[in-house]
Amino acid sequence: MTPPMIGPGGQARADGLGHGVGASDPVVRVHDLTKDFATTRALDHVALEVPRGQLLVLVGLSGSGKSTLLRHLNGLHLPSRGSVEVLGTDLSTASTRELRSLRRRVGFVFQQFNLVGRSTCLENVLSGALGRVRGPRFGVLSYAKALRREALEHLDRVGLADRAFQRADTLSGGQQQRVAIARTLMQGPELLLADEPVASLDPESSAQVMDVLFRICVEEQLTVVCSLHQVELALGWAHRLVGLRDGQKVLDRDASHLDEAEVMEVYQRVEPGSTSIPRPTAAEREAARAASAIVRSDHSLPLDGPVSAPHR
Repeated sequence: MTPPMIGPGGQARADGLGHGVGASDPVVRVHDLTKDFATTRALDHVALEVPRGQLLVLVGLSGSGKSTLLRHLNGLHLPSRGSVEVLGTDLSTASTRELRSLRRRVGFVFQQFNLVGRSTCLENVLSGALGRVRGPRFGVLSYAKALRREALEHLDRVGLADRAFQRADTLSGGQQQRVAIARTLMQGPELLLADEPVASLDPESSAQVMDVLFRICVEEQLTVVCSLHQVELALGWAHRLVGLRDGQKVLDRDASHLDEAEVMEVYQRVEPGSTSIPRPTAAEREAARAASAIVRSDHSLPLDGPVSAPHR
């Protein structure tokens, strides 16, 4: 069944959490964002609003500003000019205490899984609750029973409940990334950021991870902002695509109204003194086609098998 697209007004979170952000207010407001690193301009007058419950995918060449934009959304970078407001907090003027409070409400999934390999999957997921418990924790049994139950539920959501007591470093890359997502969910975020979460994964594992992110977004009205290189995956799973080129926003469209050729225009870049426009390599195009085959496969299969694209 094709899931509903999220309209520009957004929708209320199912559990009613708001913390200063109304049900129809954007979770993210970026206005005229410019970021300079010495003589390099990483972001150039970027404007963006993200409503609650939307899965937005950032696309663009490496160095186009995707990661820099994501890092502005949890306060790891501050603007050179312009403003960034996340969950009702203006990051340019927020105090250290306010930033710390905000980061407990913003989850971040990295390309590198950052799991403790010798610890079990369950303990890795439980570590996502450290921001809301007092004192250090050593081992699974040092967490309250309610937290252990919650962690198992999150592992079950990503299809790995049966691996709860398995060492994290014995899992495949795709499984480790799903554990990392479960750990982020344990944090209880209202906004989930993901920086190239499938860049190091094979096409099948990539589709499984994107399926998890999409299901979470739809079921919980959790806002997800994710950067990807795989155009077919972006088209298959996103509600909306935003394209960046040389730090500027050059595309901002509903994913259901885009095709691959239109998205590939984001990757066009004319080098100084050249009239040719480089395109993605054959290997990159082949990876996109492989991912497309996965996301278009039989949606009746379980999570550990291929999954289907939600609206393509």
